[in-house]
Amino acid sequence: MSDERRREAVELFEEAYRAQRDEDYERAIELYRRSIAVYPTAEAHTFLGWVYSFQERYDEAIEECLEAIRVDPSFGNPYNDIGSYLIAKGNFYDCVRWFKLALEAPRYESYAFPYFNLGRVYEMRGHLLKAARHYGLALEQQPGYEAAALSLRRVQSRIN
Repeated sequence: MSDERRREAVELFEEAYRAQRDEDYERAIELYRRSIAVYPTAEAHTFLGWVYSFQERYDEAIEECLEAIRVDPSFGNPYNDIGSYLIAKGNFYDCVRWFKLALEAPRYESYAFPYFNLGRVYEMRGHLLKAARHYGLALEQQPGYEAAALSLRRVQSRIN
């Protein structure tokens, strides 16, 4: 692929992200798709899935994340996102595998998210010690992660 096509794809991606932030989801979807058509990236597929999730189109969101993984299996975000979408669909078991895969991904900016999500799942399933451990791991990764701190305190109070 030429550098020009990559630049065009990045510009479309950035425009899509702006539309997403402005909650213009249909425009964001169109722009992410155009970016993918020019030069497919794991990021564009993952973010397209994210927009679908805002519309509660979880199956389509999961499909985009699976495509992101096919494009770049080292990118951690789609693994975590699949787990999150499974939780949204009420599946508190299959999601665990995806969060663990996110933790193994070499290219991921915040391992705090899959740790936190594992904590949520374990808490929902009544495994409070595991939940506390994973909330704590999320805090080790990102010390200012307020949701993890609040969740850890909540679980600790339930254990005591």
